[in-house]
Parts: sequence; structure tokens; C-alpha cells
Amino acid sequence: MTQFSTDFFDRRAPDVAHDLVGARLTVDGVGGVIVETEAYDADDPASHSHRGMTARNAAMFGPPGHFYVYRIYGLHLCLNIVCGPPGTGAAVLIRALRPTAGLDLMRRRRGTDRLVQLASGPGRLCQALAVTMAFNHRPLNEAGVMLEAPERTASVGRGARVGIARAVERLWRFGEVGSPFLSRPL
Repeated sequence: MTQFSTDFFDRRAPDVAHDLVGARLTVDGVGGVIVETEAYDADDPASHSHRGMTARNAAMFGPPGHFYVYRIYGLHLCLNIVCGPPGTGAAVLIRALRPTAGLDLMRRRRGTDRLVQLASGPGRLCQALAVTMAFNHRPLNEAGVMLEAPERTASVGRGARVGIARAVERLWRFGEVGSPFLSRPL
């Protein structure tokens, strides 16, 4: 596998979201294969960037290939990768991984031995990888983070995004067809 260049992310969020399925993401050697993503951009009423830049979503408007991390429900963190040229306000949410590396550490961080519950969902994924708000605005090619291009072995399906009330007709959630590690079936 080869590591992505930041040019890979200088594209439309739905295209990046589709192409990230099957990529390997690790943080300090802990992680796995991305099995589910969602795309968001500024013309999308479901996106944080839809109403313009704020202190909370400023990372979405930064350079491609940087992280945008936010807290949801005041509890869980969500890890996104910024897409498109600076100022675009687009990102891809990493929804789920198939754990492959650092399983014991992931189990301790998550407090479960159930493999399918280690990183199936954005909050679980961030807890398993020890993602913190310090990742916000950080370039993903910094020391400790590896994102390697996929060796596609499964087909990628699409479906409705999870937990949104607007723009539900945009089928911008992408996932590995048949994976038991998806946060929700496609």
C-alpha cells in the first residue's frame, strides 16, 4: 500500500468518501481498514459548513488533507478529513473501521472484547484510536498518523447518511458491502 498525497483530498467530498473505503488508517500503529464514510460540503444543508465559517467548523475550510474533529451530543468526537481547495468547507466523516492493528489497546480504550464494537461508529472509532480535539486542524501526514491507499477487495455501496434531517436524498454514505463493521447497514 502507498500513502495518500494531499492532492488526493483536493476533490469533491463524495468522490473522496467513496475512494477512502478500503484505505488503512492507523494512529500510532492502532487502527484498521476504513469500511464506512460520509461526505459533506458547503452547499449541503446537513453540513456544518452550510451557513459559513465559525470557530467550531473553521477546520473544514482549511487545506485538504487536514483533520476536522468535532464533539457530538457533548460527548463523542467525530473524525473528518477536509476535502477540496481551502475555503471550500467540505469534509469526509470516517464512520467505521475494520480493526486490524493494536486490537488489545483498542479493547482497553473501548472497554469491550467485541471486535465489531471497537470502531463501528464515529464515536467508537475516535475512542479506539485515542483521537482528541488536538487532532483538529492537524495535517493527517503528521508523525503517528498513516493513511494508506486501498487495495480494493470488496465492492463499495452507498446509502443515506446517518442522523441527519436535511438533504437525506443525497446518498453520500459509502461502505464496504456486507461488512459486519458498518455502524448501520447500507
